[in-house]
Amino acid sequence: MSTILPFNPDDLLRFRGVESERVEFKASWDPDRTGPQVLRTICAFANDYHNLNGGYVVIGVEEHDGRAVLPPRGLSDEAVDAARKWIRGQCNRLDPAFQPVLSPEMVDGHLILVIWAPGSDMRPHRAPARDGSRRYWVRLGAETVDAERRTGLLQGLIEQTARVPWDDRRAPDGRIDDLREAKVREYLREIGSGLLEEGSEADIYRRMRITLKVNDHETPRNVGLLFFSRDAGRWFRGAKIEVVHFAADRAGDVQEERTFGGGLVDQVRDCLNYLENLSTYHLKKQRDRSQVRGWVSYPLQAFRETLVNAVYHRSYDQDQPEPTKVHLYPGRVEIISYPGPVPGIELRHLLPDAEVRPVPARNRRIGEFLKELGLAEGRLTGLPKVYRAMEANGSPPPRFDFDEQRTFFRATLPAHPEYAALSAIRDAAHLRGLGEHAEAFRRIETAWRSQPASAVLASELIRGYARRGEVRRAEDVLDSFSEEGPASALAHVANTLVEVLLEADQDEKAKQLLAQRKGVWFGQDAIDAAILARRARDSRTAHRYFESAGDAVYADPRALLEFAQTKIWLAGEAHERHRRDSRRRFLTEARELLERVIRLDASPIRHAWAWRELARTLRFLQMPNRDVEEAYRRAVALAPDEPRFAEELERLRGRGR
Repeated sequence: MSTILPFNPDDLLRFRGVESERVEFKASWDPDRTGPQVLRTICAFANDYHNLNGGYVVIGVEEHDGRAVLPPRGLSDEAVDAARKWIRGQCNRLDPAFQPVLSPEMVDGHLILVIWAPGSDMRPHRAPARDGSRRYWVRLGAETVDAERRTGLLQGLIEQTARVPWDDRRAPDGRIDDLREAKVREYLREIGSGLLEEGSEADIYRRMRITLKVNDHETPRNVGLLFFSRDAGRWFRGAKIEVVHFAADRAGDVQEERTFGGGLVDQVRDCLNYLENLSTYHLKKQRDRSQVRGWVSYPLQAFRETLVNAVYHRSYDQDQPEPTKVHLYPGRVEIISYPGPVPGIELRHLLPDAEVRPVPARNRRIGEFLKELGLAEGRLTGLPKVYRAMEANGSPPPRFDFDEQRTFFRATLPAHPEYAALSAIRDAAHLRGLGEHAEAFRRIETAWRSQPASAVLASELIRGYARRGEVRRAEDVLDSFSEEGPASALAHVANTLVEVLLEADQDEKAKQLLAQRKGVWFGQDAIDAAILARRARDSRTAHRYFESAGDAVYADPRALLEFAQTKIWLAGEAHERHRRDSRRRFLTEARELLERVIRLDASPIRHAWAWRELARTLRFLQMPNRDVEEAYRRAVALAPDEPRFAEELERLRGRGR
């Protein structure tokens, strides 16, 4: 590990924490061929046109398709010494002079030379062209180009000449003692920097470029206080994150407020932990929820990208006292930072698949530290990841906006549709607990009208209408959901209406609805429909649903037991119709299901019923009396308080005498 560089060289070679465009590889050293190319690239990185804090040239490493070929080819000791001497001398001839950091490193047993050219406070710089003239060089993507040969580049570079990015300026009221050495060393340890072995804190600060010399004494830079002071908000009023949780449909009604302070990294991590704990995960089928599986209210990656983006790209100057804000609403999260984006970024650049213009960043050092820690993404890659994370979760796409004067930037993450529905249901439950039943019902009704595709809300509204005795309106909800909702969730909503109809003693309507088989029936929804059909005394329909449930039946003891009981009933019907083969087939299948129930982990009472049904099945199959009697004894032992089991056993014994 390097004791000079404030990062891990291995991470640099693998583009961890740094964009590939900011790294240039040279396989070998040749002062006549490689030297001039390296000098122009150093000049371009020092000019730092995009405010990314320069870049790196690595000599002794081959490149293939934009990536380092590892293990590196390496350099001899003599080549490294010659390269360092040549580069030092030639960089003194840049206009104005500029000296990068030159660090020989051992990687996989091979010696390489890493040249770190951070953004310069003395830009713009010029370096010789092939014809001997001095030219202004800048970095565009992975290329070093002559700024005078590209329209607008030189003008843009000159406009930045007197503008050192705010985060790289000295902190006028800060002192070296305001930096916490423990926090600095914690950072170096986390990124795996060998600079951690340096004993002098002053040397560490200087090599990390979080201090600079002013009038023969060291003073912290703004970025140093932002990351490594005890509380960045003491120096910069806007350097904190404020989280406000608003109540549903009640503007201005704040449920909770939290403020996250300390260093910038502590703020981000603490806030992300808080937001993750608030996030609701849905990973399996539960009562009153749709068939949709595997979603979370807000994807953590989308949270992280938008929050880090807000912290990274906002201004911390004294004229921006507002904190970064996270506003939590029942159906969305808004992350707001100040001011808006830098000139050149328009709303159209923030749409999915849009090409974002590579305009200069507001803060070059903040981004550097966040990337080293793995919190920030590479340049221009964060926004697409937010879109992908939301889409993969089944959430609506994010929205980004700012006002015409660019006083703010807002990222809005809509909640997963079913999470917003669950939030409304929780609000309604709270209102019912307060005795406000009418208001609770209105909350559900209003939420459903705004989200007619929500299976959760549709089911809850159906139950609400049933409680009010308005069964016809409950049926209307299913009809509406059939048009608006996803086909995969229709079965769940239909089951809810069937249950409501059965509770209202409208069994014939329930049977008709089950016979229609609305939606796609499989898994738990099919099992639920089968059990409802048994309640409606329609065993044929129940059997069809059990069969369509697939493998889900065989892991569910209750479903297996009811499936077996359905087959026993159908065997009795076949007996009445003198269909001996069908009767025996149903009974044999029932026996197999019941034996499986007995092997599964289930409650004693369920096992007791399985043994009782197995006893009946064995008797119908004319198996030996001792087998039938043993099954009954098992049932009685497991459920001694169930009189039917003992009575049936006694009748069996009486017939055997």
